[in-house]
Formats: sequence, C-alpha cells, structure tokens
Amino acid sequence: MTPDDKKKILSDKLRNKYRLVILNDDTFEEKLSLRLSRLNVFVVAGLSAILLIAGTTVIIAFTPLREYVPGYSSTAMKRQAVQNSFRVDSLERQLALNDHYLEIIRGVISGELVDFETNTPDTSFVLEADLDSEVSAQDRLLREDVERESQFDVVRDLTSPAVQQNFLAPVKGIVNAEFDGEVKHFGVDVLAGENEPVLATLDGTVVFAGWSTAQGHVVCIQHADDLFSLYAHNAAILVSVGDRVEAGKAVALIGNSGGETTGPHLHFELWHLGKPLDPEKYISF
Repeated sequence: MTPDDKKKILSDKLRNKYRLVILNDDTFEEKLSLRLSRLNVFVVAGLSAILLIAGTTVIIAFTPLREYVPGYSSTAMKRQAVQNSFRVDSLERQLALNDHYLEIIRGVISGELVDFETNTPDTSFVLEADLDSEVSAQDRLLREDVERESQFDVVRDLTSPAVQQNFLAPVKGIVNAEFDGEVKHFGVDVLAGENEPVLATLDGTVVFAGWSTAQGHVVCIQHADDLFSLYAHNAAILVSVGDRVEAGKAVALIGNSGGETTGPHLHFELWHLGKPLDPEKYISF
C-alpha cells in the first residue's frame, strides 16, 4: 500500500459520518439524533479546550479569584509590600543621616572640619564673624562681678542672641591655649588640678565616651539647638554612651592622657552644626 493510499484511508475515516442517537429506554422513542464525524469531534473538542483555557486565563488575570490561585499575591500582601518599601526608604534616609552625624563626630574628635548640609536654612545661629560685636565697659564690669560670685559660673552668651543657652564652665582654671581655627585648635586648653571633676556644660546625651590616640580619654555630648561639646585628655571617664546628663554633672576627671598633651588640663571644644565655636565667647573659665 502506497503512502497516498494510507492518507486517503485516514481521510475517509475522519470524514465518515456516524449517528449519535438518544432513545427512551422504555418506549425506544428517539429523543436526540446527531450526525457526527471524527473530524467534527476533534474540532469541537479542540475549540472547547481553547475556550476553557482562555476563560481560565481571564479569570486569573482580571478577577479577585486569582488570589486563591497558588503563586499569585493577595491585595493585602501587595499593600504590605508597598508599606514595607516606604519603611525601608525611610530607614535608608535615617541611616544616611546617622552616618553623616557619626562622620561629624569623628571629624570633631580628629580635629577635622566636616561640611554639614541641611535642607532648610538655619536662621537661629550666627557664625563667629557675626559674634565680634563691641561690648561696653559697663558690660565688662558686670561680667567681672558675676564671674566672682561662684566657682562654676553660668554665663549667658552676651554677644549673640541667636544661641540662647546658659553654658556652665566645665572646669575652673587658666586658659593657656586659646581657640585658633588657623592651626586647627578648635577649642581651649584649661589648666586645672589632676583628677578635678569635668562638668557637662549643658544638658545633653553622651554620644561618645572612649579613647583617642591624640586626645586620650574623650567624652562628647550632644545638646539641644544642635550644639555639641567635647572634653579631652581626661584621666578617667565617668559616663557611658547613651547616658543622659544634666548641666554640672561630672562626666570625667582632669588628666594628661593622649599624645598631644604636656600636663594635666582639659581640652574643651564647642561645636554647632559641625562648625567650631570659640568657647570663651560663651563661657568664663
């Protein structure tokens, strides 16, 4: 038998007509009669399968029923994912701010200036160039009188109404090295007796309490109004990171630690928004 004969036989089988009859079992009455061929059955079955697949796809893709199909996320899950995305974004921004803040602290401890950028201008602070206003002789006499009242004077800044803080002298002594930004001496050195208490100049939170090769035992305190104070060359540290301290609380003891020191004294720095201030403009030592 040739291939053509086989094709013809197969074609005839597909086109042969068959009758499907449905009869009443009791009366043998014909209820339904259909003339079918194998080809028709295949075509109808194929179209039915295609329509079934298409309908299922539409239901899964465009109706809420898809939530019950394994592998598809629910509306609640998507909402949670969006909320988690916002939280992650907020955490990333907060971590970036924290990293920048730690960079500033490291710069303060190492004596390097770090640019501090803010999104909104700060109008509550005047740079040192604006603090050099003339003080009358009457004011100077008043200051001297107030300084003699107590060993630990609280001195309000008289040269800048922008920084409204009452600063407490961290220690009483002789300033033998003044603030000098040109040589990167961003604070003052105050001579005092060894193991005398070093006091917090303002209320604040301890953000660093540890060792620096150059400055020995160092304590750093974050205060309100973006103020920051540093106490270096201590003999011992009396606080820990995270401690909340009040103005006048002893945070360290006068010492001679670190490489850049020649005797017992306190190296004290005052910073605002990453910029050093001259402590003698605010505090009477």
